[in-house]
Amino acid sequence: MSLFRANIERMAGYVPGEQPQDSGWIKLNTNENPYPPSPAVVEAVTRAARGPLNKYPDPLGTAFRKAAATLLDVDPDWIIPTNGSDEVLTLILRAFVDSTDTVASPYPSYILYETLGELQAARFARIGLNADWSWNAEQVATAQDTAKLVLVPNPNSPSGNLWSRAELLSLVPRQGVLVLDEAYGDFADVPHRGEFLREAPAGRVIVTRSFSKSYSLAGVRLGYGVAHPDLIAGLRKVKDSYNCDTLSLAAGIAALEDQRWMLDNTAKVRTTRTRMTSALKALGFDVVPSQANFVWATHPTRSHRAIYEGLKARKILVRFMTYRDVPTAVDGVLTGLRISVGTDAEVDRMLVGMGEVVGNDE
Repeated sequence: MSLFRANIERMAGYVPGEQPQDSGWIKLNTNENPYPPSPAVVEAVTRAARGPLNKYPDPLGTAFRKAAATLLDVDPDWIIPTNGSDEVLTLILRAFVDSTDTVASPYPSYILYETLGELQAARFARIGLNADWSWNAEQVATAQDTAKLVLVPNPNSPSGNLWSRAELLSLVPRQGVLVLDEAYGDFADVPHRGEFLREAPAGRVIVTRSFSKSYSLAGVRLGYGVAHPDLIAGLRKVKDSYNCDTLSLAAGIAALEDQRWMLDNTAKVRTTRTRMTSALKALGFDVVPSQANFVWATHPTRSHRAIYEGLKARKILVRFMTYRDVPTAVDGVLTGLRISVGTDAEVDRMLVGMGEVVGNDE
């Protein structure tokens, strides 16, 4: 007899990407930024580490909220800092969703959304995407009528495609909340800065942001949510007392205040992304035009698992992904490779390895 709740016993749990513990790897599997954070971040963390670490941090992250609010041109009461953007998602599910509610998200997409729904023992509805990663209008209409929460990453993962504001507005549920996950938003050709909140119905949209990607702070664990203050007040009720530590808050403020550093790095990523996409196509891959810091590559004749294993044998990690029950895929199974954009040197080594694995004589 299990001591766990029945829904916890049944679920598999989310599996993060591989994090090798030895050196020498080209790591293009978890969408980290290949460039270091701003020197101002290192200085801010160093100063904070010399401060009163024996005291609890500000439970509301007031200084951080002010910095984020200035960037987004909103009031600080619209901001809640969290332990990574995944914690915002956890808080949202915890605050809004009961076992009788329905949570919906696009599919194929970020599978963590389903895991979070399972934690609440909620019903989960996949909004099936077409083969070109566009929306299935009929399933969108169903989700709009039935879902308490609709969670959408924009750009999407694993595809990297970006949906328009009009498409996103059509996803706001009639009796619920749309959660717009902008973890990769800064890598888009036209980055967004919370404009969608000003167009969406008041109090019906939550935007989540991450420092792991564009700000090069995956090791710090910091994110935040942006929403109408009434929604933020509800999320505060279910967060941990001191969910963000002194060092991460200091890092976040410094990162937000050095926009030039972040913008220069994301520009480099976009340039390399374009070159990497062209090179993968030359090797015979189909590549979805990406607005994120990764690309989704599929090969028409080669095994994606075999390619992944061949690269791994060369100490090059990419993400091999499998999505089941996909009506638009052969036999209902979609596989592919999600490849993070690294430095030019890292991408060059990956491309050499890829050429050795798949050949370039297609």
